[in-house]
Amino acid sequence: MKKYIADFCNYLALEGKSPRTITAYNLDLEQFHTFLKRYFENGEVDIKGITVLNIRDFLRFLNEKPDCNRSLARKSAALNAFFRYCKRNGIIQNNPMEKIKRPKYEVPLPKCFTEEEVQTLLSIPDTDSPFGIRNKAILETLYSSGLRISELAGIRLQDIDLQRGLVRVTGKGNKQRIVPLGSYAVAAINNYLRVRQYFIREKSPELLFLTKSGKAFDTKQLDIILKRYFELVARAKGYSPHSLRHSFATHLLSRGADLRAIQELLGHSLLSTTETYTHISLEDIKEAYKKGHPRNKE
Repeated sequence: MKKYIADFCNYLALEGKSPRTITAYNLDLEQFHTFLKRYFENGEVDIKGITVLNIRDFLRFLNEKPDCNRSLARKSAALNAFFRYCKRNGIIQNNPMEKIKRPKYEVPLPKCFTEEEVQTLLSIPDTDSPFGIRNKAILETLYSSGLRISELAGIRLQDIDLQRGLVRVTGKGNKQRIVPLGSYAVAAINNYLRVRQYFIREKSPELLFLTKSGKAFDTKQLDIILKRYFELVARAKGYSPHSLRHSFATHLLSRGADLRAIQELLGHSLLSTTETYTHISLEDIKEAYKKGHPRNKE
């Protein structure tokens, strides 16, 4: 079975799935494989002998663990995708997951900065230093365009058009999209480009944002830098780099932007993913109603 798992992960890579998704699916399937060994002689798992009962036992096993609801949903998705792949390639005749009721979990509403908090956040970097200038440009770009930090890390110099206020980004599944840059982000990037040579080394890539050693950023490095600023704004709220992306979408929606336009800007494949933000805006609407309607008691 390990060979089929490896083949499946290679297939996901060819389909353009993110490395993070592939790693998660691989871990889930390896855990399933380890669990199954108890049912097969000498621990040699025969994929054609896996039954619905085996899978239900595995899901019951997971159900006893913390955060089981989310874990069950994710691992069920991995199993379903794996068995679909095996059936399509003639490895098995039937997908046993078709007889399993897939668990669901409530997606928590994303944490968002208020507009006032964003203003404070963007004023923090020390623009008297190259690092502060770079970090301000990073923050402005993330909030201006609603980018994932992995997308920001991958922006090349040729991807930005500051005259037109546009940037090309590569999102999940290697899908590219062009999104606008606001005037504040354009100004911050222009300021950064004047000091970018401070970060350039002999083998520096042609990426927009570089580390102090002139290398490409990885998401962990960006996460560390951003969280230092977030803690200065609201330590107790537990904001993450994704919070700026959520804030971008929420603030656009609350100011009347079309949901489908926001979907395009965020690079969501499904409108239902973007609709998460309507719940947040509804809270704002309810609050405004409470304060403003003459026939509503506090």
